[in-house]
Amino acid sequence: MLKNRVKELRARYGFTQSELGKQVDVTRQTIAFIEKGEFSPSITLSLKLAKVLQVEIGDLFWLEEE
Repeated sequence: MLKNRVKELRARYGFTQSELGKQVDVTRQTIAFIEKGEFSPSITLSLKLAKVLQVEIGDLFWLEEE
């Protein structure tokens, strides 16, 4: 299962879901689905999120064994 810290880091920088979505060219709903673990983003979107949130991609997303 793909886990992430998007919500935590988004809050740290004071972004709303809409603001973060605009910065990476997706909707607020897409950000919400990623945060809930209901959507696995593409490599391109993952890299954009990591850049905006100023972290390495491995610190933003990781696989958790079930």
